[in-house]
Amino acid sequence: MIVNLPDRRARFALILAGAASLLASACAGGAAAPALRIGAIFPLSGSAEAGAAEEFAGARLAADMVNAGGGVAGRRVAFDVRDAETAASVQTAADSLHRDGVAAVVGAYSSQLSIPAAAAVAHDGMVYWESGAVADQVTGQGSPLVFRVGADGADLGGNSGQFVTRVLAPRLHREPSDLSAYLVTALDDYGRSVADGVRTALSAGGVRIDGESRYDPFNPIWAPVLGAIAQNHPDLLVLSSHIPDGIAFRRAFLAAHLHVDAFIGTTMAQCRSDFGDALGADAVGVFASDRPEGGFNAGALGPAARSLYDRFAAAWHDRSGEAPGEEALSGFTSTWVLLHDVLPHAHGVNAGAIAAAARGLDMPYGTLPNGGGVRFGSAGDRFGQNERAIAVVWQWQAIRHSVVVYPPAYATGTVKLVPLPA
Repeated sequence: MIVNLPDRRARFALILAGAASLLASACAGGAAAPALRIGAIFPLSGSAEAGAAEEFAGARLAADMVNAGGGVAGRRVAFDVRDAETAASVQTAADSLHRDGVAAVVGAYSSQLSIPAAAAVAHDGMVYWESGAVADQVTGQGSPLVFRVGADGADLGGNSGQFVTRVLAPRLHREPSDLSAYLVTALDDYGRSVADGVRTALSAGGVRIDGESRYDPFNPIWAPVLGAIAQNHPDLLVLSSHIPDGIAFRRAFLAAHLHVDAFIGTTMAQCRSDFGDALGADAVGVFASDRPEGGFNAGALGPAARSLYDRFAAAWHDRSGEAPGEEALSGFTSTWVLLHDVLPHAHGVNAGAIAAAARGLDMPYGTLPNGGGVRFGSAGDRFGQNERAIAVVWQWQAIRHSVVVYPPAYATGTVKLVPLPA
């Protein structure tokens, strides 16, 4: 990874400090009502610190803006924060927040933490409100107290599959049934969730899946993966990875002199600046499906959502000196829905009332600052998952330059380099 993590952490520390200062100022205004405390579980130190800090900084800005508008029914919002690094520490964090009397908890950035966090928080009788992680199992546990505003793995993977059948197949002058795909998947809940979504969407569209190679993202061994790809000669390569292993696989793929008509990443790894910075010209042509960040077509937003996004982006830039990334926008959007659209309409500050208010939301596409809407699933493994979450497809079209190419309403450019040059 080419990101200077100490600098990045320092920027997010300034954002968090700025938000905390403003929250303290709101408290100093002398409001009689006690603060409305919301729990927060994030890995704010360790290997996941930079991304988690960005997501939580987005959540902090949502609270800041709600407080600036008078809070929730006159009560300022204050976060009760727990730093959890491992799945084993999540239950302790949840128990501690429960003892503190918290009714809702925001978290937890990483799917490996969010899955146990959702279970632990709901088990303790609190609402769990996912701010970023995409593994299907976060909401797939079927708890009536677990909600996610952003896209899940099925959304990201399904978006990739639909892009193949609706856009890439015509560009290749082929029917979807004439195309073959090979999947390369990180062996964890995150990778599997997205790959499962891809497989379902491609199969439904008629694309043949020739095979799948799964690898350990912490210790990837590429030789057998590359050998399987060479043997199958797929038209499409679909990669579900994290950032470091995604970069490493792309390098190994090119070094092996393999070729496909289209190379598609189904996770945030391929659309992050890290990917383009590290690979330069070798990233050009690659697609990636992810949640939106600031680079999508603003015409997809309604007037109120556009105004809200502009306020958020300006505040983020003032405190960090840069545009918000997808973690920041995800944390902000998710927390804004909880604080602005759910809590003011809940008949009480308790988990049951908060969950009931969340299930009553019916917000169309374009009403959230990330372009989505809100309607939570009410049955099966979609219980608590936002059915109007947004995923977009990016493409690297020049060195360190990417554009959104799908869906059309969110696009800022059109598909190029299909098929990829040999």
